[in-house]
Amino acid sequence: MTPAAPLQSPPSRFTPPRLLRWLAAVALVILAVTTAFRILALGTFVRPDDSAEAIARILVLGLRYDLRLVALLLLPALVIGSIRALHPFSSRAVARGWLGVAAVVVTGIALVQIIDAFHLRYLQQRLNASVLGFLTDAGISVEMAWQSYPIVRVSLGWLLGSAGLVWVLVWQHRAAGRVADPTSRRSRWAWGLGAGVCCVVAIYGRVSQYPLRWSDAFDLRDHLHAHLALSPVESFVSSLDFRGSGYDEMRVRAHAPRMAAYLGAAGITETGMDWVRRVTPPAGSASTSVPVQRAPRNVVLVICESFSAYKSSLWGNPIDTTPFFAQLSREGVLFDNCYTPHFGTARGVWALLTGIPDVEATKTATRNPALVDQHVILNDFVAAEKLYFLGGSTSWANVRGLLANNIRGLRLFEEDAFRSPRVDVWGISDKSLFLEANAFLAREEKPFFAVIQTAGNHRPYTIPKEDLGAFTLVQASAAELAAAGFESNDELNAFRYTDFAFRAFIEAARRERYFADTLFVFIGDHGIGGNAGTRLPRAWTEQGLTAFHTPLLFYAPGMLEPRRISSVASMVDVLPTIAGIAGIPYRNGSLGRDLLRQETIDGGRSNVAFIIDHHNQTVGVRRGAWYATRRLSGGNARHDWADPQLPLAGAADPAAAEENAQWIEAMYETSRYLLFNNRKPASSDAAAKP
Repeated sequence: MTPAAPLQSPPSRFTPPRLLRWLAAVALVILAVTTAFRILALGTFVRPDDSAEAIARILVLGLRYDLRLVALLLLPALVIGSIRALHPFSSRAVARGWLGVAAVVVTGIALVQIIDAFHLRYLQQRLNASVLGFLTDAGISVEMAWQSYPIVRVSLGWLLGSAGLVWVLVWQHRAAGRVADPTSRRSRWAWGLGAGVCCVVAIYGRVSQYPLRWSDAFDLRDHLHAHLALSPVESFVSSLDFRGSGYDEMRVRAHAPRMAAYLGAAGITETGMDWVRRVTPPAGSASTSVPVQRAPRNVVLVICESFSAYKSSLWGNPIDTTPFFAQLSREGVLFDNCYTPHFGTARGVWALLTGIPDVEATKTATRNPALVDQHVILNDFVAAEKLYFLGGSTSWANVRGLLANNIRGLRLFEEDAFRSPRVDVWGISDKSLFLEANAFLAREEKPFFAVIQTAGNHRPYTIPKEDLGAFTLVQASAAELAAAGFESNDELNAFRYTDFAFRAFIEAARRERYFADTLFVFIGDHGIGGNAGTRLPRAWTEQGLTAFHTPLLFYAPGMLEPRRISSVASMVDVLPTIAGIAGIPYRNGSLGRDLLRQETIDGGRSNVAFIIDHHNQTVGVRRGAWYATRRLSGGNARHDWADPQLPLAGAADPAAAEENAQWIEAMYETSRYLLFNNRKPASSDAAAKP
């Protein structure tokens, strides 16, 4: 390698510095390599029915991912190269160092692209951290690759291509060095600042609150198209945090008989394990104990932000925070012993839609590219339009990937789709979200399954100024706040505003034709930890059950007879129960069960709610009278009395304690397995069969 040739041309006023000219040339080389491999992949996988528009979207989105990669590489190079002693044109030795680094980076990217091409061909997925698992059996992996792929020819091709790329890098370095830097320091600083800004914009990827993320590829609504758009380098790096994810099949098998009996699944079969059930709800009433007068035409599922049970009016809170929701609950079917499997909105959305607890240890399952392919029962509502309303953006926690990739025909409405003004970081207000969703549903001619996700009951606890007339703020004393389980008046009023928004929605919906044919379902994405006082057993406060306990309400006047049910219930049971009420045959590969059907079978006495506390590093089950937990790191289970219907606590007898411990292990290990084995079926197998 040789440094640049002597200067031959003086700079003009608009000539960029040599550092920028060379880095820009390197960027073009990298983009040429990544784009060439993406075009090659398109040529291999494009389908006859793929439109030119779809291919163009893949290429444009892919270019945005590649620009981010280039910017991440060039921004530190720009900073380091600005140091005089380390400038790429300062000396022969420094120039050789820069050329060596550039050669390693560019040829390394080319090698990753080659490996990814085979990975994509084999699995139709971009390269991810799971390939590191092959290193544990390196000998077998190398032999398999040697026997399966033309390793010699591919290696020779890479070496020859690398030689050509290195020659281009050297040539570019020499060409960039032929023109001197601008003499004006102001000009050099302006060029450097402009280049830095361009890099930052490319790294962020969009002009929005949230940056470009891998999940945005799944807006293409086609799993293969999404992977063709993704950058293999970004896909690999994004999955590194999850390289420890997985399951122990031997442990899953050890508990398979228990779980198979609980779920009504085959469990262990001759060919492996099968947890899929194809359910056809009985004709007419889904439950003799809670009659369903007629099946709803539509469903509205409301995911309520931080809707903690003990803070509501339903559990004797000294401040009447949710009088309207309490009235709705007296008119519907309320499960007052319902739990979310974990704390956190992204985890809650995951569990609600997939029916599988998010047991990912490091980050949420929505952030794991390896888990983006999931079956959801919502797809079995074949005749229904699928609608999702959120006042903010689904870019948060990569939730968009879960929604767009797995709900067929989903129409997603986010903050930019609404007329109402944005009130804070979470988008438009909950009342505005409900009213805009209602206006849309009122115009919908086809049956629909709509999800409305609120966000206002969350810091910064914004109450829109436009509502301060109809909604009255209250000011409670510190003692009153503590007794009611609130930290501040802001939190209290935000919780009360949730009830205000519910009232605005239901009162508006009652004036529309769709109301009489619609099942409304309300559940919190999670609760909020705090002191439940004497309203609930001590386990709620001491063991943090308040963070997982939320009301679950099925509200359908004229269709469901009102009842308050105290059987244990879980968020994962929601979609199977909705399908049962609607009389929809469905395919279920999750931990969820039809709660009303279980009421008929055994009064819900067999129900188990699994809970994983990622903050305290515990796993547990809410079962019978107990909340049993153990540390994730192992050890004996702890058993806390948690039956709010029985005032006197007792001690778990050895048989009950052992049973609780077995359920913890069975639920935890099966959840880990199902995260990786609940993929969408082929379209012909999507709906349940009688």
